[in-house]
Formats: sequence, C-alpha cells, structure tokens
Amino acid sequence: MSGPNGEPHLSLGRGEEEEREDGEEHNGFGEAEYAAINSMLDQINSCLDHLEEKNDHLHARLKELLESNRQTRLEFQQQLSEGEDGENDTQRPEPDT
Repeated sequence: MSGPNGEPHLSLGRGEEEEREDGEEHNGFGEAEYAAINSMLDQINSCLDHLEEKNDHLHARLKELLESNRQTRLEFQQQLSEGEDGENDTQRPEPDT
C-alpha cells in the first residue's frame, strides 16, 4: 500500500525482528524496505536539486533586476541634474517695468 504522495508504506516497528534466510536476525528491515528508503532518499535528493536550481535562477534574476533598477535610477538622477543645470544656465529676462 502506498502513502498519500505515492511513496510505499513502510512499517518501521523496532519490536518486530525478522529472521533472514541464513538464520541471522535484523531490526525488521529487509531488502525491500532498504530499497524503498533508498528510493525515497533519491526522490528527496532530486527535489532538493530542483529547488536549488530554481533558487539559483531566482537569485540571478533578482541580481539582474537590481542592476537594472540601479542603472535606471542613475540615468534618472543624471537627467534631473542636467535639467537643473540647464535652468541655471539660462538667463531669465527681467520683466519690463
């Protein structure tokens, strides 16, 4: 039977000891249980790798956005200062009295 996410249901009871074919006992874990755990760990590892890739991509995009905003702000400040300089350079005619 599988769990809600499709993973196999594992009984991890420590009190149940099984006997191997060669007569040795182990802690209730057989080959199938170890294989299922290994498979789940592989799936978790794949998910973490995918999340890391997405995080790296988002980080790169945010750096691009930050640089773009920084450049836009500098251009805007430059335009403002040029506009102020232009106003100071032009002489206003004095009103006729």
